Amino acid sequence: MHADPARLCLLDDGYRREVRTLLYESYPREPTMAWLFDAARGGYERRLRAMIRAWVRQHFYMQLPALGLLVDDRLVAVALIAPPQRRLGVADSWMWRLRMLIGAGRRSTRRFLTYQAALAASLPTQQVHVLSLLGVHPQFQGQHYAEQLLQAVHGWCVKDLDSQGVVLSTGNPHYFAFCQRMGYQEVGDLALGDFNERVFFHPNSGSAKTIIP
Repeated sequence: MHADPARLCLLDDGYRREVRTLLYESYPREPTMAWLFDAARGGYERRLRAMIRAWVRQHFYMQLPALGLLVDDRLVAVALIAPPQRRLGVADSWMWRLRMLIGAGRRSTRRFLTYQAALAASLPTQQVHVLSLLGVHPQFQGQHYAEQLLQAVHGWCVKDLDSQGVVLSTGNPHYFAFCQRMGYQEVGDLALGDFNERVFFHPNSGSAKTIIP
């Protein structure tokens, strides 16, 4: 499928609504979110939306980086990034936790925080950028925007001399081979219900031997 040219943009708070809407469309069918927010129980999408809304708001409030691809000024893909210098991130914020408790409930908030702690413990090193949320709008999937966005993320993160690479995770088997094609190495997994989420690491040039045995 022919893809329209996309423009890379470092997003500011003015894109908050568009980022939130794109992520709402991207995540409901993802196994990790379905487990974290109990898709079998009523109110699943409400709880998921509460997390995304609170996360995006806090991400921009903390002035953490967000990279997006725009096609004719429409946001089609986004990556929210936690740099190594900002390891105390969104999930550590008491304001985010309060909004989560109100919007998603105690059970989902506790499960999500446990998941975040396990993910943090699985990092190959603290000197990495972490892609906390990553999405391509469903209408634009299959047009290589995910590849373009990740390549842009890698190029952007490699400029940070304090970083040794980029980490992302997914519980969707559809993306495992894609991550490997993009140069990611599996460095861990998290047991979530009846499936495992895999943690992938993309080393900056020259960093692989210092991190991956």
